[in-house]
Amino acid sequence: MIEIPELALVALVGVSGSGKSTFARRHFAPSQVLSSDAFRGMVADDENDQSASADAFDALHHVAGIRLRRGLLTVVDATNLQPHARAGLVRVAREHDVLPVAIVLDVPEAVAWERTQGRADRTHGRQVLTRMQRDLRQSYGRLAREGFRKVHVLRGVDEIDAAQIRYEKLFNDRRELTGPFDIVGDVHGCREELEALLLRLGYVLRRDDAGRPVDAVHPAGRTPVFVGDLVDRGPDSPGVLRLVMGMVAAGHAICVPGNHEQKLLRRLRGRDVRLTHGLAETMAQLDAEDPAFVAEVATFVDGLVSHFVLDGGRLVVAHAGLKEEYHGRASGRVRSFALYGETTGETDEYGLPVRYPWARDYRGSAMVVYGHTPTPEPEWVNNTICVDTGCVFGGKLTALRYPEKELVSVPAVKEWYAPARPLVAPAPARPDAVLDLRDVTGRRHVEHAYGTLTVPAENAAAALEVMSRFAVDPRWLTWLPPTMAPCSTATADGFLEHPAQAFADYRAAGVDRVVCEEKHMGSRAVVLVCRDPDGGPFGPGGGVVHTRTGRPFFGPPLDGELLGRVRAAVGVAGLWAELDTDWLLLDCELLPWSAKAGGLIREQYASVGAAGRAALPAVLATLDAAAGRGLPVGDLRARMAARRADVEAYSAAYRAYVAPTDGLAGVTLAPFAVLASAGASHVERDHGWHLDLADRLCAADPGFFTVTRRRVVDLADASAEADATGWWLALTAAGGEGMVVKPYAGLASRSPKGSLLQPGIKCRGREYLRIIYGPGYTEPEQLAALRRRSLGRKRGLALREHALGLAALAALADGAPLWRRHELVFAVLACESEPVDPRL
Repeated sequence: MIEIPELALVALVGVSGSGKSTFARRHFAPSQVLSSDAFRGMVADDENDQSASADAFDALHHVAGIRLRRGLLTVVDATNLQPHARAGLVRVAREHDVLPVAIVLDVPEAVAWERTQGRADRTHGRQVLTRMQRDLRQSYGRLAREGFRKVHVLRGVDEIDAAQIRYEKLFNDRRELTGPFDIVGDVHGCREELEALLLRLGYVLRRDDAGRPVDAVHPAGRTPVFVGDLVDRGPDSPGVLRLVMGMVAAGHAICVPGNHEQKLLRRLRGRDVRLTHGLAETMAQLDAEDPAFVAEVATFVDGLVSHFVLDGGRLVVAHAGLKEEYHGRASGRVRSFALYGETTGETDEYGLPVRYPWARDYRGSAMVVYGHTPTPEPEWVNNTICVDTGCVFGGKLTALRYPEKELVSVPAVKEWYAPARPLVAPAPARPDAVLDLRDVTGRRHVEHAYGTLTVPAENAAAALEVMSRFAVDPRWLTWLPPTMAPCSTATADGFLEHPAQAFADYRAAGVDRVVCEEKHMGSRAVVLVCRDPDGGPFGPGGGVVHTRTGRPFFGPPLDGELLGRVRAAVGVAGLWAELDTDWLLLDCELLPWSAKAGGLIREQYASVGAAGRAALPAVLATLDAAAGRGLPVGDLRARMAARRADVEAYSAAYRAYVAPTDGLAGVTLAPFAVLASAGASHVERDHGWHLDLADRLCAADPGFFTVTRRRVVDLADASAEADATGWWLALTAAGGEGMVVKPYAGLASRSPKGSLLQPGIKCRGREYLRIIYGPGYTEPEQLAALRRRSLGRKRGLALREHALGLAALAALADGAPLWRRHELVFAVLACESEPVDPRL
């Protein structure tokens, strides 16, 4: 049985004909195996061209590095008999902080020669094989010294054929542990404070016959996680060790080492270690203990793992923190960072090393909890937090409840040890007002709770143009609405879209109840309004109203007046108090369409209508004159008359959404969703809740707000569907655009299989669609062509943008840093943007 880590660089070592490729095919997936022969073929069109070996191995090492960076097991199928060849593989493994493993296939030379002779592509002589065998023998004693952490030697054909591979998890991989956890900061020998903290957290202590605590259990099954530095400086390091060791041995706690434990271990192992930074006190305390206990301490510390990846990869605990690229990796470099952090090479005025503020640049999705550097108060910095609050220095001992993100502390009994420097706050994250261009440019993979989205560089460049020149202040740009896909193509005669297909689409997705909301023909408006008109948590100003591409809606002073009306209505409706918030984010439609799109209507729609209304009467008059002279123009005249009727219908369609406005006079706002408020995203609320709150705003200021009419439909009730269809027909016949059908359960609705559902399917009226597809789109041949339209791309885009929007709202509610919120909103805009050459 050959045991190898799940993530490793595996080097197969053996002479030509030893069966390395056969072994690789038997035990590994084809994608996991990198063959030197295959790479020679890639670079030289000849797998046996030894002159291409240098280039081939350069390419192999590059691909191996990419796979290891992505966390993929990689197997190198080559002879790997020369130390310099193996050194290159060990170097690649170390660069990516994975373990190099060697599997040696040793077969008798006669067997290897027989196999070699049976291959037409092998032309080297027996003497080459003899030299390979000699190199193999010399390699045995070198592999471990060269850096291979595991060496497996298979001798003989039978042993090779009988071998089995078993994968083992890295010691730091505890993703199966999901908590809940209580992550305890640096204790430093403060046993009394540790007991008090555990009791406050709800643990029950168990003591030995001498009354010393040796275990602690939480009745609700919570697990303490200690971030290291259990010892030194404090009054009772042995007592802390006895308790923590007992909890870990009983399976009730886990612990990572701190730099102070490592220094203590070196001392206990007889190394020459200076008795500084509290080690002298610990050694004096251990001198009074039973030698057997001291030996247990050394064994315990020696077995501690540098860091743990927990809860499916969502939580990482390391003493000094850990950069994202080190999560779940194993190397001396990773262990050193986890124990000591990263220094700048400088010292401060107290003679202590200046630590590099790695958390300021952290961009990982996993929460990182650590200690090591004492601070007066724990502070969140880019999804990381330091829970060392300097208990031994007279501060307090702190634990972070996970996943609740609740901090629990107990004060120090006294200052047990004078700090070398005063406790200072951690290095702040990048100021919220500052964004880094690198966060949004180039080809990027944006990871969020709903998946991963690739943003091409061409789309990012286009979005940057819009965002940098036209959009509102990024601090206020918290969410952009997704595009909306239409329902499946209608089968009813004369219709391109029809409610029957919208209902069928959701029924097929496993939805049993929908809400049909009137689709207002206006301009999408996102309103972020603060209770204080002079400022809020997003910066100066009392709010913002922007378009679906992030541009200010009207600009000053009209935007301010609009926000004032919304602010007043929110107060009258009592929503500030009810939602316990000082700001609200609303999804709305601003009416009429002409209030914002007047120029577009004149240039793109009215010009077409005017040209048709001017030209076609003259055409008909000419045809009538021709008919009077006996020319056979009857069919042509009928077509032109139909075209004139279509143009009149087209003009009537866009004119229905044109109305005079003067400032805000004549402007109304139709709210239909309360997306977020302070500390809360409301995407899990059903649409009934959202529309009820919207109705209250309408009641508070009926002159400014427009009600969104709707129907709730049980998709198992045919009569309810028929009623909603009749309502839609009447709505569209009266000049309405149509309706949006949404899963009643809310914006974050999922299918029975767990996938996100379309947030809404638009079902637009027959006459309105003339604006989109042209005056004569209802002609049979045009309608037939439109019915062949593909909706897959539109639906995919809608879901991608919707997922990004949900993630942005969650980040907003969680108080995520500006760069994270902006990254998600920027990605939505990039999805909507036409690609441009990023070099521009």
